Amino acid sequence: MITWWELLLLSVVQGIAEFLPISSSGHLVVLESWLGISADVSDLNIVLHAGTLLAILAVYRARILTMLLKDRRLLGLVVVGTIPAVIVGLGVKLFLESWLESPLLAGICLPITGLMLFWCDRQKSGEILCGQLSWKAAFGIGCAQAVAILPGISRSGSTIAAGLGAGLNRAEAAAFSFLLAIPALSGAAFLQLFSILKGEPLQTPLIMLGAGAFVAAIMGLLALFGLLKILKQGNLRLFGVWCLLFGGFTLIWQLQ
Repeated sequence: MITWWELLLLSVVQGIAEFLPISSSGHLVVLESWLGISADVSDLNIVLHAGTLLAILAVYRARILTMLLKDRRLLGLVVVGTIPAVIVGLGVKLFLESWLESPLLAGICLPITGLMLFWCDRQKSGEILCGQLSWKAAFGIGCAQAVAILPGISRSGSTIAAGLGAGLNRAEAAAFSFLLAIPALSGAAFLQLFSILKGEPLQTPLIMLGAGAFVAAIMGLLALFGLLKILKQGNLRLFGVWCLLFGGFTLIWQLQ
């Protein structure tokens, strides 16, 4: 079974890396392999993502309420943007799930994220708001989110990059990125909760799952506020450098 210090480390990494554009899944896959965690922690990974979902709901609560009650077009855009992730996610889950646990694949994809962040840093902030996106653009951003199911491809980085490419300003690109995350994270959390209510055995004790979600939520709040501040300054290259270095280290480790 996973130990408490391993739980704390994974929770902190998930909370930070879910929002900073460095790929939480890539970092978790590498860390779990590096630490030699042999226990099945799939339920923990889902609950940690649910913890970061709480951070999104807290920061964007006003925007979410407006979307649900008034801005139905934005709600429709989020639905359209969610479709690719649902299709790709189900396909990978059914046929290629082992890919999601490959530190070698994470090492390959992390440098791709790094190069993408260098591109983002050179992009000028657009002028349009989330609700002004075309349906085609929303679907395209959703495709970027779907690609981020691969460990090492940052979900926030890829969707923010796609949003900037579609003409969103930096703050709105981040907003649409995290609005898109809500259905995906909620779906995974709901399925895990359903399993618990059905009485299926947990691989990780319930008290540890709760503690992990709490830590991930707190760290996620701090990371999300930090990312929004960094986006205003347009300085993502440092995260790009980190992804290149960490990805290179992972590749050397896996190929030696």
